[in-house]
Amino acid sequence: MRVIRYIIQKEFKQIFRNRMMLPIIFVMPVIQLIVLSYTATFEIKEVRLGVVDMDQSYSSRELVSKFQGSPFFKLVNFSFSIAELEKEMQKGDLQQIVVIPQNFEAAINKGENPKIQIITDAVNGSAASLMTYYTSSIVMDYNRQILMEKQPLLTATTGIRTPYQFWYNPELDYKNYMVPGILVLLVTMIGAFLSGMNIVREKEIGTIEQLNVTPIRKYEFIIGKLLPFWIIAMFDLAFGLIIAKLIFGIYILGSVWLVFAVAAIYLLAVLGLGLFVSTITETQQQAMFLAWFFMVIFIMLSGLFTPTESMPIWAQWLNTINPITYFMRFMRQVILKGSSIMEVMDEIISITVYATSMLSLAVWRYRKVN
Repeated sequence: MRVIRYIIQKEFKQIFRNRMMLPIIFVMPVIQLIVLSYTATFEIKEVRLGVVDMDQSYSSRELVSKFQGSPFFKLVNFSFSIAELEKEMQKGDLQQIVVIPQNFEAAINKGENPKIQIITDAVNGSAASLMTYYTSSIVMDYNRQILMEKQPLLTATTGIRTPYQFWYNPELDYKNYMVPGILVLLVTMIGAFLSGMNIVREKEIGTIEQLNVTPIRKYEFIIGKLLPFWIIAMFDLAFGLIIAKLIFGIYILGSVWLVFAVAAIYLLAVLGLGLFVSTITETQQQAMFLAWFFMVIFIMLSGLFTPTESMPIWAQWLNTINPITYFMRFMRQVILKGSSIMEVMDEIISITVYATSMLSLAVWRYRKVN
């Protein structure tokens, strides 16, 4: 234990002497958490809308006013030419065009079914679907208003009514969904990148050879090298949870001790990945690129932005070796839903198996004697 303690002391001194390392460890995660939580969102607001009103009637202006009163739309262009607005959409100045035809009000008064054309910029498919849904909702709401005026008794007593209940995130705030996921990513990057590059740095400056000829045992060297980053990552997690509470108002509904206990196991998997990368690379640049290669794939498949259930079958199978997926699912369930240990037992078992396997592979792959 004394040898391990000395190695840990040496690592902390080396970390705190490096002026570039301190902002990376303590400042950048805070900035990333705050910035990404506000910006990494699929919410659609202030859609740049153009309207072509060929009817110029009371009904058409009333419909347009509903778009102007919606927080999801921003009426930026009003024209009588579809071609003009299509050019604006090609330049990226418009995201959606609503075309109201002639005789719109006359068709309503006759009891006919007037048609409204909706043109959407669908370069971003998911955003286009949401924009079209918002537009259709406004049109349907206006249609319901007309029916109430024409047939108040019929529409008041018929139809299916659907009351909504939103659990775990009643305000539908996307930040509540993103903050736990971003916390997972920050802890993962600190553990994987810094631990891997720290050992490779010893190779670059030549001190790894000096350590190899000392009587320090392999397990003492690995523990002494990895434990400081395990402590730092746990500190960053705790600090991130405090920020989530103070700035975003996100409280841990489940057990705080469960969060830190599973995070401690998860960090062993991440540190094992960093150690494994360090054993197959010779320079910090190689370690950075290789670790980033794995991290990009794992992050995109983790379910940070889109549910893993919506991914192709082959991607779901690939996710079985993705530790970020399990920990992110665990964090969201415990923090937002207040899940108990039995309800997240599958994730805990998967994280434990992965940590054991990854750390064992990395330790086996590491050779103390070159």
